[in-house]
Amino acid sequence: MVNATKGLFISCDIPMAQFIIHMNGSMPANQKFIIRVLDDTHLFVQPHAAEMIRSAMSEFREANTYEKPP
Repeated sequence: MVNATKGLFISCDIPMAQFIIHMNGSMPANQKFIIRVLDDTHLFVQPHAAEMIRSAMSEFREANTYEKPP
């Protein structure tokens, strides 16, 4: 019997994938959103987590962006 799951495929670099995995790990068990870690750069997650992941990634990028001093 075939078992299908609806989800969102994420392809990113290794540091961002590790950030998403860490974010998932810090959540309570009933709020975890990763369905499967496919490899170092690909994740399969629940679709309802898309906006939360996007906003967390945006904040992470802003916090880790170097700006040359004037």
